Amino acid sequence: MSVILHGPGYSTYARTARLALEEKGVAYELNEVDILSGQGQAPEHLARQPWGKVPAFEHDGFILFETFAITRYIDEAFPGPALQPADARVRARMTQICGIIDSYAYGAMVGKVFWQAVVVPMQGGTADAAVLEAGLESTRRSLAVIESLVQGDLLCGGQVTLADLHLLPVLDYLVMVEAGQAALGGSPKLAAWHARMAARPSVMKTQPKLG
Repeated sequence: MSVILHGPGYSTYARTARLALEEKGVAYELNEVDILSGQGQAPEHLARQPWGKVPAFEHDGFILFETFAITRYIDEAFPGPALQPADARVRARMTQICGIIDSYAYGAMVGKVFWQAVVVPMQGGTADAAVLEAGLESTRRSLAVIESLVQGDLLCGGQVTLADLHLLPVLDYLVMVEAGQAALGGSPKLAAWHARMAARPSVMKTQPKLG
């Protein structure tokens, strides 16, 4: 069975899909689509993802985009450990956490904090202090809310779920910023969770390469 993931190794959302594939033990090909250089707008990628975003996913001719749809499909279409809780309430909590990440946490942690503190200087610019501070304020709020929802050693109990795979790449970028590390330190459950997740083979194998 041919599985192809289209997206750059540095993308948090592409990494979430890769983590799901790794956790399930699915062999796949990563087709690097460098959206920062404009490759997302190439006709062949727009045919897979009409908005030019990443990741896009193919499995034997079946094309899918939107990360949560992709990771749910990976969990349900392939053998291996379940990445979605069987209990309806725990599964709903998992979905809620993924929604919080998409709607609030990602934009603050990656779109503002990481982007201003790391990407802008990497591109030769100067960080916007006001945007950075607004991002940190929203980051602390998102961390506090997710912290309040943690239900065990991992986000939804004792087993890895899609919520863990959704959050891990975002926090990995957040802690590259000193102020981001300090913000995570204010959420001790999440800080301990992050340390536990860092030792997983899937996490180590999918570490992004920057620069």
